[in-house]
Amino acid sequence: MRPALETDLPVLLELEGQAFAADAWSEPTLRAEIAHPDRAVLVAESDATVVGYVDVGVVADVADLHRVAVAPTHRRRGLASQLVEAGRDAARERGADRMLLEVAADNDAALALYAAHGFEHLARRRRYYAGGRDALVLQVGLTGELT
Repeated sequence: MRPALETDLPVLLELEGQAFAADAWSEPTLRAEIAHPDRAVLVAESDATVVGYVDVGVVADVADLHRVAVAPTHRRRGLASQLVEAGRDAARERGADRMLLEVAADNDAALALYAAHGFEHLARRRRYYAGGRDALVLQVGLTGELT
């Protein structure tokens, strides 16, 4: 894992399209995430090629896991799990004691990934995503039990 660079933008945009389709972020949004001081955007590489990334924002003691994306050729190998852990570590280093995320309620693979990392259901956001899909808000403690 390493911090994302502006030169990574083309491949990050490609990963966005592959992972999020209609909900993919634009180039200006990704550029702003990389430059933002309260964000940790980390990339995973294989043979010097970016094959995944995680984006975490921290405000005060709360982190938001914004994105986890893995290239289709590298899925089902544990990389998403490594990215989640790297995001959690980055959030803890920035002083967060809990992490939140939003995930499509019909994204069974992502829900299983987050459950394996201790995320628990907090709320539902109706018609949050393109096409009217609901989002689930999940949370996990980073320094022990949630209070």
